[in-house]
Amino acid sequence: MVCSCRGRNRPEPSRYAHLHLLWSWAGYFAMYFLTERLIPLERCHVIHCRLDDMIPFCEWFVIPYVFWYLLVAGSLVYFGLRDADSFKKLQVYIIVTQIVAMIVYVVYPSCQNLRPVEFPRENVLSDIVQVLYAIDTNTGVCPSLHCAYSFGIASVCLKATGISKGWKAFVVVAAVLICMSTVFIKQHSVVDFLAAIPVGVLAEVLVFQVFFKQKKR
Repeated sequence: MVCSCRGRNRPEPSRYAHLHLLWSWAGYFAMYFLTERLIPLERCHVIHCRLDDMIPFCEWFVIPYVFWYLLVAGSLVYFGLRDADSFKKLQVYIIVTQIVAMIVYVVYPSCQNLRPVEFPRENVLSDIVQVLYAIDTNTGVCPSLHCAYSFGIASVCLKATGISKGWKAFVVVAAVLICMSTVFIKQHSVVDFLAAIPVGVLAEVLVFQVFFKQKKR
């Protein structure tokens, strides 16, 4: 009698094997640290347009700006635990934007001088903005990853199944407010937002038309 044991000892793929894509964040933070520390301010090109001067500083927009961190983490956790396919799409979308942005930051270093010297109003929200200014430098701003990631989260969320229309609408509104917040708290120029659009389009094409293209039946 011949006993075939082929494949019996093969380990089953882990249910959460897709989470290995999170290792890309280690590379991003390493590149972020290097570009922030090794590129001198004198090499940075000042990003500015006339529309920037027409947009007033508004500390209330620090709320959606900070909410972005929760949106990114929450989206990755939700999809990572409940929708592996959407998680892969979102994480690859983020990886593409990270790589493109880092290349641009090295080839064309950028900075902005839009931050107010004095805040028009002294309150808790202005204090939070001041903390953000201290933590995040005004270099490596174009394109805006705040905007690019928001594009990706909204796109993946809208295409995902199992998410109610209400939550999808909430995410889209949050993404819009986040993009607006970048210019209203003077963390970015309008140019940075506009530069994030082609980066998002590239990621959209690669994720949904190349890497995860649906086979036609």
